[in-house]
Amino acid sequence: MTHALDRASAGHGDVVVLTGPHGAGTTSLADAAVDLALARGFPVLRASGPLMWAQLARDRGVRDEVLTPLLGSPTPWELDDVARRVVSGERLLIVVDDVDRAGGVDLLSIVAGRVGATRTVVIATARTSLGIGREVALRGLSPEELGQVLPSSLALWTASRGLPGVAMELSVLGKSLVDMALNAPSANEFLEVDGDLVRLLEQAVSCTTGPVRGRLLAKLARVLANDASSYGRRRELVAEALRLGPRSPDVLDAGLHALWDPSAAQERIDTGQRIVELATSGALERRGLFWQFIGLMELGRVTAAESVLSRFHSAASAAGDGQDLVTALSRQAVLAALRGRFDTAADLVSEFVTVGVRTGVPDIHRLAGSVLRNMIGAAVGDRTGLAESVSDLSSSARRFPGHHYEANAAGLLVLLDRVDDAAAELRRVLPVVLPGTGPRWLSAMADLASVAVATRQEHVAEVLYRGLRPFSGRFVVWAGACVVREPVSYWLGRLAVVLGRTSDAAGHLRSAARQAREAGALPVLERVEAALAELPLADGPSSGNWRLVRDGEDWLLATDAEHARLRDRRGLHYLRALLSAPGKEIPALDLASGGSGLTAATSTPLLDEVALRAYRTRLAQLSEDDPEHVFIAGELRRATGLGGRSRAASSEAERARVNVTRTLLSALDRMAVQAPLTAAHLRASIRTGLACRYDPAPGGPPRWWL
Repeated sequence: MTHALDRASAGHGDVVVLTGPHGAGTTSLADAAVDLALARGFPVLRASGPLMWAQLARDRGVRDEVLTPLLGSPTPWELDDVARRVVSGERLLIVVDDVDRAGGVDLLSIVAGRVGATRTVVIATARTSLGIGREVALRGLSPEELGQVLPSSLALWTASRGLPGVAMELSVLGKSLVDMALNAPSANEFLEVDGDLVRLLEQAVSCTTGPVRGRLLAKLARVLANDASSYGRRRELVAEALRLGPRSPDVLDAGLHALWDPSAAQERIDTGQRIVELATSGALERRGLFWQFIGLMELGRVTAAESVLSRFHSAASAAGDGQDLVTALSRQAVLAALRGRFDTAADLVSEFVTVGVRTGVPDIHRLAGSVLRNMIGAAVGDRTGLAESVSDLSSSARRFPGHHYEANAAGLLVLLDRVDDAAAELRRVLPVVLPGTGPRWLSAMADLASVAVATRQEHVAEVLYRGLRPFSGRFVVWAGACVVREPVSYWLGRLAVVLGRTSDAAGHLRSAARQAREAGALPVLERVEAALAELPLADGPSSGNWRLVRDGEDWLLATDAEHARLRDRRGLHYLRALLSAPGKEIPALDLASGGSGLTAATSTPLLDEVALRAYRTRLAQLSEDDPEHVFIAGELRRATGLGGRSRAASSEAERARVNVTRTLLSALDRMAVQAPLTAAHLRASIRTGLACRYDPAPGGPPRWWL
């Protein structure tokens, strides 16, 4: 500050913006600047609040005809006139408090452009960076630094986050350990566990009983929700919290966060309504409304959800709550993207990012990335955006294990036609995702379903179909509805096609089309209708097309000249995978595992140790007649050799070549008994080896219905 005043005395004005959260010391630093300026003989003007520039102008003698319109809605010319008059005097210090919240940023920008040739220093305080003048950013102090300012403990530092103003308030008010624990914010970023806050809450819990203990336990469970491995502990914490405070809206809200059951959409709606009814503050009431919005979106009741979101938005606007305003605008962007209004969605993204930056909302750019990724997924022509999203998700998977980001990345790899990479990722993450839970689980399952469809892996498709079947009628919603995708029935339909259940596929896809139509989700409806159009006709293939489809436990073969019912054999599964991708080489190793795209790597383990452990753990939890047990057991046999040691891909690929070739030829020999012409065509068309393919020979169909 001394330097700025010295420069002003020499005729070089300056604008200094002090930024930092509440309690960081911006006001105290501005107070010190005032004392310093007065000691040097500078006149000082100071103002804050919505009319601060009018107050400053009045102090400088601006005429009433300028002030009168300024008090209403000033035009840019009037603002410029006030700015000119404010900076036109002799040596002067102007202090403007909370400029970003008081509506003075535009005029501060004008002043900054004119002040350089004057003897005026302008000091403004703000919560966030404004990009104006010279910025001095204040932050929380370390425990050691705070201890030099006032006597403090780790509890006081954690509750204040090292912000000296907040620490002084807590110290003066004599806040107890429990009060500090209940009100302490989390200082960590998205999905990071705040270890200091966990320790503070645990300390407070140990010396508290009754309903207050219930609130502490609930908050602790919510903080631990970022740790995917802590589900068991969270469940115990929430159970005790609900016993101690069954009617506490804080406990109900924290319980929903801590134990996000993918199947409990209706519970989120009902509990959200209870929170609204029990709320003791506007903030709690808004939380209840938002839980209702999420549940309604999950159930596909989009019109009702939009109505609740409108109420939430109005309440957030009235309260001036920046975090909730960002939440409302971001979900409006999600709804716009769901309906194909991408320009509107992009405008809303820009708007909520602006609001978030201005009000200091954490992780605002991460939220924007999630919404934009949803838009990119709907407009799959943006390959650059898709590739960037894969990179972002892969990075998130490394930073936040257990939150299923790898599955989301695999789904985008399919859109990029990187099917081999997607199939490899599917093998790694499937045993982890299947028994999982949480706000991203259903989206992860849908992404893995997209990989199973692209690779036509029947065993995987069966497992995923059974896992998704209970969610028929739901929309795929990611976390707090920051991403809303297609109906689950769409993926059930696509998986049923892979499994050869054409009738089931048609039913699921028609259900998905109805849901998309009711929601006005035109991009989704287009995808669903395209999938319906690709289904085999109910009365058989059109003239010239041949058909090989499952019919219960058997297969039906139909050509222009031959019809046959074939007993289910592994070779027919291999054959269908080849027929579905004419001209494409499919590794024999992948055919043997039930897929169509996994390329073997020399001397690379088929499954890493993490996947092997997850598979074995899951296998122990399943009965032997469960389809998932059959699938996992097969994977383990394929991936391990003697003594359970990991088997390398190179030797397994040669084994697969031999077995697949023998199995395909055996299937064609049996087919020749009932359909010799079709079998002869296939013998002339099928190429076997380490990689197999179907190269249609003359006399075959223009298309196979499968």
